[in-house]
Amino acid sequence: MNIEQLNFHHLFYFWRVAKLGHLTRAAEDLHTSQSALSAQIRQLEERMGEDLFSREGRRLVLTDAGQLVLSYADNIFGLGQEMLGRLQGQSQGIVRLRVGSVATLSRNYQENWIRPLLTESALVFTLESGMLDDLLARLVQHQLDVVLANETVPTNPERPLHSHFLGSQPVSLVGPSNAWKANSLRLPEDLQGVDVAVPGPRHAVRAQFDALCAAAGITPRLRAEVDDMAMLRLIARDSGWLTVLPDVVVQDELRVGSLVSVGQSAQLQERFYAITTPHRHRTDIVERLLSHSPQNRHSIPSFK
Repeated sequence: MNIEQLNFHHLFYFWRVAKLGHLTRAAEDLHTSQSALSAQIRQLEERMGEDLFSREGRRLVLTDAGQLVLSYADNIFGLGQEMLGRLQGQSQGIVRLRVGSVATLSRNYQENWIRPLLTESALVFTLESGMLDDLLARLVQHQLDVVLANETVPTNPERPLHSHFLGSQPVSLVGPSNAWKANSLRLPEDLQGVDVAVPGPRHAVRAQFDALCAAAGITPRLRAEVDDMAMLRLIARDSGWLTVLPDVVVQDELRVGSLVSVGQSAQLQERFYAITTPHRHRTDIVERLLSHSPQNRHSIPSFK
């Protein structure tokens, strides 16, 4: 059987019978006769070469093949409902959320932001990371619903996107507690010749740190520059160097005391943005996430 031979009308009838669990109720729901409905499901089974239902008394029970077909039909018609809901500006059928996140963004921040979604029983979400330009291209093509970033998007009338400010958090110079004391250095004055590991050049915080040091005529000893925040966290933990990191990246280590904040500067802040397309095609869940005013780094919006 080829895909062009698959009768989606018959598949829809099968789906409704399987969801309702009763031929008579499904026929009433679909405004057709029970015999016509039964005949169309039989045609689907013949095309597929598999029995989709078995009868147990007066009950219809899905076979193994029927269970498999139902799982695909759920996706097919669930996506169809989602598409219609999105086009009509309604939330019915919205069961998927597709989130993109720039690769340099903290995993801890991403988890904090999506944590309310974990209690949404009807929701399936995907989370993928990548370069900002690639993610924005997918956002414009409606392959993503929202992109998390640590920089805004320049205004472009040919590509209307909105950058929603989510909040900011301090960036610290952190080091192992067995080698450094908390708040023991002034930034940037005390960094001359000090071993440091920093975010890679693509990270917004890196530009802030370089500008801060240059303005003061200070030259730390650069030991590592790392794009991935999870790897930079490990370097902070194991190297003995000072590491420039947003606090959220090492929130657990700071809490238990294995790392300490050796110094901070008001000029070092990481800012977070949710980037979306215009309002018309946004989901209810995205709207609820965006409706909260900027939160501090430990706050998590509640949907209850």
